[in-house]
Amino acid sequence: MTNTNPQTEYDSPWKQILQLYFEDFMLFFFPQAYREIDWTRQPEFLDKELEQVVRDAELGKRLADKLVKIYRIGGEESWILIHLEIQSQSESDFSERMFTYNYRIYDRYKRSVASLAILGDEQVNWRPNRFGYELFGTKVEFQFPIVKLLDYQQRQSELEASRNPLATVVMAHLAALQTLSDRLERKQQKLSLVRRLYQQGFEREDVLNLLAFVDWVLTLPQDLEREFLFEVEQLEAEQRMQYVTSFERSGIEKGKLEALLKGIALGLKLKFSESGQNLLPEIESIQDVSVLEAILEGIDTASSVSQLRQIYQSPTNDTQQ
Repeated sequence: MTNTNPQTEYDSPWKQILQLYFEDFMLFFFPQAYREIDWTRQPEFLDKELEQVVRDAELGKRLADKLVKIYRIGGEESWILIHLEIQSQSESDFSERMFTYNYRIYDRYKRSVASLAILGDEQVNWRPNRFGYELFGTKVEFQFPIVKLLDYQQRQSELEASRNPLATVVMAHLAALQTLSDRLERKQQKLSLVRRLYQQGFEREDVLNLLAFVDWVLTLPQDLEREFLFEVEQLEAEQRMQYVTSFERSGIEKGKLEALLKGIALGLKLKFSESGQNLLPEIESIQDVSVLEAILEGIDTASSVSQLRQIYQSPTNDTQQ
């Protein structure tokens, strides 16, 4: 079975996971930094501060980045920029953009900034982790740690054994990459992840949060989604436990729509200013997730508002709304 759907949109679900499980995120991906943070003091997400920096630097649509204020064990306030480069393509200016973020944040707020990057693309050898230049004795060198999600393909047993919520997140992300061209296999892997969630003994709220992520990144055509839901109901009957009611499944879908619309609104504002925001009323009437994903993806490549509008006013999409 070939993939005829738009490219999976990863930014919003990763951003939500980062917000919900920041401590688990740091423990899983950056254990050394985790040990230096005072977790008795609540981290603070600085969304407005980051948005201002992005706007000032004219960096375009950056939806998955997070700027977090933390306190180190010694009491020192520090900021962490988490950069999630989780789309399935590499960027030639990635390291330069990381450098720009870092110095813009320092220049504007005079805070020490740790820049951490998660790379979720499909290019095995693409591992940018430094930027610099030298001229007439002046030398600039910027280096930052990265995590390459593809590396976890060789650590499957470790992921299976882990009770950290991020293990499930990584497994779902890798499954999404592996099944881009095989939706039937995607359904099987999605069901396997749900079965694992039910058997791991997570708290119900964690199950709901992780199911929302799995459901988002492992999107299925409607016919396979119906088959998947039927098999989940059978699984729940075997477990004699219903983790997700039909009302909650509806809520997960509604949350996906709301997150997409929020991401689109921010992208339109950053790239097209007022003319982009004028599109919101007509975009907000769209209820098809795949169309909204195509719009969000199109913000990066569209050179004008009229070009972006063509994405959802095409005859094919008109029939889906």
